[in-house]
Amino acid sequence: MAEDLVLERCDLELEANGRDHHTADLCRENLVVRRGQPFWLTLHFEGRNYEAGVDSLTFCAVTADAVYLDSDEERREYVLTQQGFIYQGSAKFIKSIPWNFGQFEDGILDICLMLLDVNPKFLRNAGRDCSRRSSPVYVGRVVSGMVNCNDDQGVLLGRWDNNYRDGISPMFWIGSVDILRRWKNDSCQRVKYGQCWVFAAVACTVLRCLGVPTRVVTNYNSAHDQNSNLLIEYFRNESGEIQSDKSEMIWNFHCWVESWMTRPDLQPGYEGWQALDPTPQEKSEGTYCCGPVPVRAIKVGDLSTKYDAPFVFAEVNADVVDWIRQDDGSMHKSINRSLVVGQKISTKSVGRDEREDITHTYKYPEGSAEEREAFTRANHQNKLAGKEETGVAMRIRAGQGMNRGSDFDVFAHITNNTAEDHAGCLLLCARTVSYNGILGPNCGTKDLLNFSLEPFSEKSIPLRILYEKYCDYLTESNLIKVRGLFVEPAANSYLLAERDIYLENPEIKIRILGEPKQNRKLVAEVSLRNPLTVPLSGCTFTVEGAGLTKEQKTVDIPHPVEAGEEVKVRVDLLPLNAGRHKLVVNFESDRLKAVKGFRNVIVNTS
Repeated sequence: MAEDLVLERCDLELEANGRDHHTADLCRENLVVRRGQPFWLTLHFEGRNYEAGVDSLTFCAVTADAVYLDSDEERREYVLTQQGFIYQGSAKFIKSIPWNFGQFEDGILDICLMLLDVNPKFLRNAGRDCSRRSSPVYVGRVVSGMVNCNDDQGVLLGRWDNNYRDGISPMFWIGSVDILRRWKNDSCQRVKYGQCWVFAAVACTVLRCLGVPTRVVTNYNSAHDQNSNLLIEYFRNESGEIQSDKSEMIWNFHCWVESWMTRPDLQPGYEGWQALDPTPQEKSEGTYCCGPVPVRAIKVGDLSTKYDAPFVFAEVNADVVDWIRQDDGSMHKSINRSLVVGQKISTKSVGRDEREDITHTYKYPEGSAEEREAFTRANHQNKLAGKEETGVAMRIRAGQGMNRGSDFDVFAHITNNTAEDHAGCLLLCARTVSYNGILGPNCGTKDLLNFSLEPFSEKSIPLRILYEKYCDYLTESNLIKVRGLFVEPAANSYLLAERDIYLENPEIKIRILGEPKQNRKLVAEVSLRNPLTVPLSGCTFTVEGAGLTKEQKTVDIPHPVEAGEEVKVRVDLLPLNAGRHKLVVNFESDRLKAVKGFRNVIVNTS
């Protein structure tokens, strides 16, 4: 009888498995493998070798395999790609900012596992929490709650009041790695500060690191509905100024993430992309988190699905009603066709540095039979009611050269499609605004008290906006809200139009000096020209890039940059990995903040 087979050691074949599973950059000391793919182990025995006819070996492996994407190209984009774009600006001027997700950077996997291990569910019952981590639904919900710090030792503290002196402005960040490392190095103390795209980007990093296919999405004209009635109501005075201080409002844009997973807890057909929102807005089951909710359920109006379907549905589909309070206290419903909730829902394209519009995955075309059916299913009747028609229409048009630091014109374009004269007063107003809808001071007004439109005519009324009026109040969102209100007293009619104008930042130019080779020093030349009429002080360039720098590099400019002057710096890089990488740059100064730039760098093997 053969002696017992005794295991001496197990070789995890870290190098071969890390190469085959694309996890070598995640962790070099431990075995990290991906679902649905074979891996190798080598067993060494004491005394004698394994004999197939004599010995019996039993392996026990448990895996969910619940986040598998069939497309190799999509797996590369949504799991392996460390850099991408996040979309900001406005629905009519979409602006992309580069972001370094960096899920394979040194220490990030350990930080992501630490994030799971300090979540309240783990602290209450570690065994139950760990046993549920095979479910991406559960993990996604935990990550959604832990990226914000509202209920726990989460990563980021949100702030939206433009006062960030005791921390870092949300606009400053250019990647998730620095945020996660700060959180870990400060013993899981909250990092100041985040806003929606920062929360979403950090969640994307964590989920990609954990092997869950994830992408950041941006919804323009995004509704924040507190009471789940799928309706946003604005109460205004006779000049069109919002009077109510209620927090329900339309965000210029809002970012969340989508993760790909099966939904065995729901009916068939709801697998695929799920919306997860780590920005703390409303509580879900007592915690500031949101999702995962199937994007498909939002499209068809099924609000019974877990989790938080009514809130997400309202973000892309809420109805908006404007009420004008007249002098006698009565309320008049105004017409505002310029604001449609849920527009240009955007994410980065697979394998390309371009925007993909995914609005169709969330909603049917406005006015289609399918859209009406979805709203009926959602028990939302507001959009089924007919719109008031007066034959007079107004929209706000943007002029040319809307660059930060310049004066420019916007126009109220009004059309009379009736056979009658229309007369009244036209009020135009421009105010700075943050991306979540908080208004600042006026920076341009025009009141035409005797405005008339002849039958079947149109007029375009300019409003000049001066840099000297907006320079001290423009937020880091670079947005100005322009409002037009046409009041016809004889007809007791109010026609309202609004548009958010995005002001362009100057371009950051990036040159790569030399041929990029792996493990060979490289120099990047970064420059920017001051577009303002005044000097810039406190100027700083911050540079980072997964595979190009081990950590952020910061270069301070010791002198003011005069109006029209170009400032130029050089930054040393050390490419660690061959392949296509993004060098991401942020510029900060006293009067010009959060200017972003990037350059693709192709690194060859040495």
